[in-house]
Amino acid sequence: MPKQNHQIDLSDPNLPSLLLRLAVPSVIGLSVNALQQLLNAIFVGALGAQAIAAVSMTMPIVVFLAAAGEGIGVGTASIISRHLGASKEVQASRDASTALAIAAPIGVVMTVALLLGLRGTFVALGATPTILPIALEYATTLLLGSTVMLLNIVSGFIVRAEGNTRFSMWIMLSAFTLNALLDPIFIFLLGLGVRGAALATLLSQVAAISLYIRYFAKRRGVVLVGISRVWLRLDRIRQLALIGAPATTTSVLSALAGMFLYGAAARFGDEFIAAVGIAVRILNIGALPITGLCIGCQAVLGFGWGARDLARVVKVAKFMLSITVALSFAYSATVMVFVRPLVRLFSDSDKVTEIAVWSCIVFHLFFGLYGVQSFVTTMLQSLGRARLSAVVSFARQGYLFIPAVLLFPVMSGFSGVLASQAIAELGAGTIALFVVLRQFAELRRGGRHIRPGIESSP
Repeated sequence: MPKQNHQIDLSDPNLPSLLLRLAVPSVIGLSVNALQQLLNAIFVGALGAQAIAAVSMTMPIVVFLAAAGEGIGVGTASIISRHLGASKEVQASRDASTALAIAAPIGVVMTVALLLGLRGTFVALGATPTILPIALEYATTLLLGSTVMLLNIVSGFIVRAEGNTRFSMWIMLSAFTLNALLDPIFIFLLGLGVRGAALATLLSQVAAISLYIRYFAKRRGVVLVGISRVWLRLDRIRQLALIGAPATTTSVLSALAGMFLYGAAARFGDEFIAAVGIAVRILNIGALPITGLCIGCQAVLGFGWGARDLARVVKVAKFMLSITVALSFAYSATVMVFVRPLVRLFSDSDKVTEIAVWSCIVFHLFFGLYGVQSFVTTMLQSLGRARLSAVVSFARQGYLFIPAVLLFPVMSGFSGVLASQAIAELGAGTIALFVVLRQFAELRRGGRHIRPGIESSP
């Protein structure tokens, strides 16, 4: 890992170069995260359909846990980038330190609560008697690292908000490499099965947080993190919570949506759960790089807003929107063409493969609009527009998807399960497109109707 500081000047006038230097490491980092999930699924898939179904059913629980970290991280990153744009480095350091101080106890409480209710959760998800013991074995081990995972998420947002996306990329690459080495050793060589996959992930998380601790201890960034800088002022915590709340709620809705999705698929048998799990993983592989692009540009948007350079904000928004839309359409087309060999990476079962192929095709029908929805959500968070961000981000996994997945399977069987995701994707993309056009109009008028969302407290 390079020793020099690769923090980037967020005021660089060369926007395409600046955005690419910030976004590319974020894309690589989150793509590596997607590959880590893919790798785990491939190794676990070798253990049988029940094993991959059990691991897939654990995903909503992990998403629910990560929701707290993402909410804290998004709120903190938005505040930090705008503070840096306004040349308020001391306040940025205080808010970053406070965010980490809040994340640790939240992680402990959530870990205990999830472990106590784990069996009931899997039963509610529709886990069959053959899947339940495998799911419990995997999730129990994985949840032991919940607090570490939350701290990793928040630390990553802090580092990226100050422009050091390259260091965050190195962290994710290191964690992936360790996970890739440990997976076959724990799963097959030591014969630990799904518990070995969870243990490999847990140890890679511990390695990642060790690197973040070293980064902060060496003071390699503009934002300085330490116990002495923790600032537990209610107004600051409230502002962080308000900005991060839509991200947290979106992740919670995503977890609930996953629970409803797997619950609906469970009515048709283990093979259908496994097939839907494969389709969701392939969908997430495409979503994560796009999310990485958005995260990479978040610091520039917030910095420009903090400096009140609205023309720069508009330029950044147009550039990033064009890229994310192009990538989401390209990924959708690629999956359609190569869907069968992609599915075969996860399962050798002919029945699971056939169901998963059809599931992937339907899931990706309108995935081209995901780029619009993802970027618009990030843009609104960067500007501190929490309420409007909630309207956009809640659509895809919330108020459009959940009613559909509860109603359509009753009417159309398994086809209704798949149609729920496609319809929610189409609706969320349409809403995001309408919102972003209005935002561009307001920014061109000088942002008169947009509140800065950052207080002028000392």
